[in-house]
Amino acid sequence: MVQPESLRTVFMGTPEFALQPLEGLLASGVNLVGVYTQPDRPKGRGKKLAASPVKKLALEYGIPVFQPQKLRDPLAVAELQKLQPDLIVVVAYGQILPKVVLDIPRYHCINVHASLLPKYRGAAPINKAIIDGETETGVTTMLMDVGLDTGNMLLKYSLTIGANETAGQLHDRLAVLGREAMDETLSQLCAGTLIGEKQDDALSCYAPMLKKEDGLIDWQRTATEIHNQVRGLDPWPGAFTYLDDEVLKIVATAVVADSSEVAGTIISADKTGVRIACGEGILIVGELQLPGRKRLSAMNFLSGRPLFPGTRLTNNSTE
Repeated sequence: MVQPESLRTVFMGTPEFALQPLEGLLASGVNLVGVYTQPDRPKGRGKKLAASPVKKLALEYGIPVFQPQKLRDPLAVAELQKLQPDLIVVVAYGQILPKVVLDIPRYHCINVHASLLPKYRGAAPINKAIIDGETETGVTTMLMDVGLDTGNMLLKYSLTIGANETAGQLHDRLAVLGREAMDETLSQLCAGTLIGEKQDDALSCYAPMLKKEDGLIDWQRTATEIHNQVRGLDPWPGAFTYLDDEVLKIVATAVVADSSEVAGTIISADKTGVRIACGEGILIVGELQLPGRKRLSAMNFLSGRPLFPGTRLTNNSTE
């Protein structure tokens, strides 16, 4: 048996998703000797440097914070070695850990990943699961190796994805689940009962980092596929189309029966939503947004910008 308070622990994470597991470690009584997070980045219209959510929480608790530009830098490695960690916990840190870092802790480097591995390795597993129309996802804790999310799996916690659930909503639920998974992983580590399971690479798939252009809607696709794209990219980068030469963001959608109209054609537009023909089925849009404006309900949007049946939405500004 290992007592939590005897575990010299380093936490590595950056965004809000990492906060719940970090709070779990703080509550567990482990000896948290340092927190690693990405360097402060420019944010907002003023482009002022802003601390990551993880840094803000660590400072509240008086935990030393380290922000190396590159963790593989020899000086950064030496600094980490001085902390003499028994355990390193990594949650959405934003940097790949080199072997020299993986070899530092006496026990393990343990990662909390937001998918049911080996599916959806990579940077955007929450988004990709929704975009692909998955009905179940979860979190996996794993022993880290030099590959990208390829280490031996420890514990899996699953949940059902709602039919209209967005990536933002699922993110928040998975963050809570990530804390539960890490809490139990730590408990089993201390009890000496933690067992790893090798991943089957044949079952793996990749969830690459999102780009703004991923949001461009192809109206030739089915209404269900577009619906999944819209909710999988909400809140960022958002799904969009072109109305004349203007970008129009599409939010809060639903799917109904088929249409004989040309894909991308507005069938009707009223306070209940904007109905758009797709390659198969009709997409009902409940919220819309123009550049530099707020997201508006269909009713409020249409009061300032009417949309008429027969109008074509396109996937470029010159079509």
